[in-house]
Amino acid sequence: MFFHLSIWLREITDSFTWLNVFRYTSTRVVLATLSALIISFLLSPWFIKRLQSQQLAQPIRDDGPETHLKKQGTPTMGGTLILFSLVLPTILWADLSNMYIWVVLTVTTLYGVLGFLDDYLKISRKNTAGLHGRFKLIFQIIVATGVFFYLYKTNATGMADATKFKVALPFISTDSYPVLPFFLFLFFAVFVVVGTSNAVNLTDGLDGLAIGPVILNAFVFMIIAYAHGAVFYGKPVAEYLKIMHVPGVEELIIFCGAVIGAGVGFLWYNTYPAQVFMGDVGSLALGGGIGTLAVLTKSEYVLLLSGGIFVMEALSVIIQVGYFKISGGKRIFLMAPIHHHFEKKGWAEPKVIVRFWVISFILSLLAIVTLKLH
Repeated sequence: MFFHLSIWLREITDSFTWLNVFRYTSTRVVLATLSALIISFLLSPWFIKRLQSQQLAQPIRDDGPETHLKKQGTPTMGGTLILFSLVLPTILWADLSNMYIWVVLTVTTLYGVLGFLDDYLKISRKNTAGLHGRFKLIFQIIVATGVFFYLYKTNATGMADATKFKVALPFISTDSYPVLPFFLFLFFAVFVVVGTSNAVNLTDGLDGLAIGPVILNAFVFMIIAYAHGAVFYGKPVAEYLKIMHVPGVEELIIFCGAVIGAGVGFLWYNTYPAQVFMGDVGSLALGGGIGTLAVLTKSEYVLLLSGGIFVMEALSVIIQVGYFKISGGKRIFLMAPIHHHFEKKGWAEPKVIVRFWVISFILSLLAIVTLKLH
């Protein structure tokens, strides 16, 4: 909004030359990050009180770690404020003619709506059973399929099929990237988004555990989006790095900055012991947004690395459930997702959280290094 306003003012008068600064994504990403941080940080106390007054508390599993019983009554659905804190600054500071911005906002918002309904049902029923898992999965698939079908089947990206259906791989030059048939590429893109959304949802089981890696992943994809899309003196930065150039994708750094700002503001109140939980409205939305960033920047394999914590959490559940069925009731982990396994082993909750953050930080650094592995 402010981006377009600044351009309009510059066109009608010469009195606002300083508005040229808003043409640069580097300026707007800082403003988006600060805006999201301020909104999230300042509104959180009021929002938490509203949640408490409405008795919107998180149901606690009876079979979980005993230390979690004291969390009973902690307000949830804090992800609603996260969504507001990241969507509003993105709209205010991004170039709204950029299709990639609307794609990531659409997925994030609709996944947030799904999470909101799931949280509301859990609270109203006073148990951990919200929407049926099959319904949630179908909804996620429909949203991702619809968005990517429109984006890639039409000429919205401005790229040729030989480019937009490429899948990037590490240690391989851009000329050697495989080009998938449209429907196979669509399946792959939907799988990445839906898988990431649910993986972040599984990770959100301890105070601040999920939002920390989300912030780090947003930072990683901020760098990646800029590297894949930015142009300096008429030459794409991607050519220097020998990665795929995706015109216009650099505008996504505004969204990434908003995620970081909203996440840091929320973390202030979500850190141990949490005053509020994000709920599915936050975890499903943020996971969907991160997965969409990976697809749009042609960096799906990077997400396997930077989102290693999410992958580990999801795999622990898949392995646990699979082995339980095959072995007739035996378990590999004391409890899944894996963060609960370490709690059952006697690790204090803050120790699990911080160590997972450290692992995520290391993986994020390695993910950034992959920009030169071509």
